[in-house]
Amino acid sequence: MRRKELAAVVLERIRSRQTELTVLRRELHARPELAFEETATSEVVARFLERAGIEVHRGLARTGVVGALRSGRSDRAVALRADMDALPLHERNRFAHRSRHDGRMHACGHDGHVAMLLGAAEYLAQARNFDGTVYFVFQPAEEGKGGGRVMVEEGLFERFPVEAVFGMHNWPGIDAGRFGILQGPVMACSDEFEITIRGRGGHAAMPHQALDPVAAGAALVQAVQTIVSRGVHPLDAAVVSVTQFHAGDAYNVIPDEAVLRGTARAFKPEVQEYIEGGLQRICTGVASSFDVGIDLRYERGYPPTINPAPETEICRRVARELVGHDNVLTDLQPTMGAEDFAFMLQARPGCYVWIGNGPGEGGCMLHSPHYDFNDGIIALGASYWVRLVEHILSDA
Repeated sequence: MRRKELAAVVLERIRSRQTELTVLRRELHARPELAFEETATSEVVARFLERAGIEVHRGLARTGVVGALRSGRSDRAVALRADMDALPLHERNRFAHRSRHDGRMHACGHDGHVAMLLGAAEYLAQARNFDGTVYFVFQPAEEGKGGGRVMVEEGLFERFPVEAVFGMHNWPGIDAGRFGILQGPVMACSDEFEITIRGRGGHAAMPHQALDPVAAGAALVQAVQTIVSRGVHPLDAAVVSVTQFHAGDAYNVIPDEAVLRGTARAFKPEVQEYIEGGLQRICTGVASSFDVGIDLRYERGYPPTINPAPETEICRRVARELVGHDNVLTDLQPTMGAEDFAFMLQARPGCYVWIGNGPGEGGCMLHSPHYDFNDGIIALGASYWVRLVEHILSDA
């Protein structure tokens, strides 16, 4: 069967499972679980894979699940990844499948990611139109806790060796029926910093007797803005944001201490290095100027998510065969958001793509308390996974 004909068959067969996959997705949405607590979600995933005849491995990164499916004689293998965790957010939707756990919500579509990958796994287990091994990686703790890093550190690719790993995320603002597939930087690094300023408190009416950490902090916040505007090349994207400033408890007291916190984002490692060094230089300078003590704690978080050219081109080719050339967007701007799939891409080649979730108006952007995954794209996302496997692990 020619590839275009097969793509149509795959889409139609998976579409016939749309109702069941939608029910599953909404059940996951109604019972969200936070990072490393996805025990019920993992059980749903494992049982679904087992019913499909797929070998199941549990316990990697605590609640992670990996399904292994082999077909033919080839020793080639690829991995497909879906994240499972929810956010600590109060849902404000009123539909029937809204979160039943107050303060927890699937506001990023990980419930949909699980449904799409399970749909693909079920189809591939039935059709087995590939030669090699597919590993279905259901990852915990993407939302800030680095479950992807933990899986890699605990031997994901030693236990399940692959030539490439692939990820997919729904993206509000891209029309349903379209994909966004970028080469190079897709998402930024996500670093955190905390700056503690130690002065000498005193009466607010007698500031000359104190060493004011608030004044030093205010100067520091202003100076931090020059790291990007005056130190980073204008064509290199970067962000340094101070998001917290805590000091004092009384209106007439200069406090002893002030604490500032914030985040830094960049696409290039050398820019990331410059930002950290720039923060340290500014802290040293402000400390000297205001005669205060300043301690900087800088923590590297998720690295940039960067798609290499060969795997990106494969994903574009597969998506174009599925939805047409004009529906695969390659000129989108990368986002300053971060994604721990980056740790997997540091360990193995691969590609991270966006699947359109439809318009983002009306509060339906990611991490909104009004967000909901678009069930209409489940069949398309599952079909993309299937076509990607059959393209790479061709049995021809």
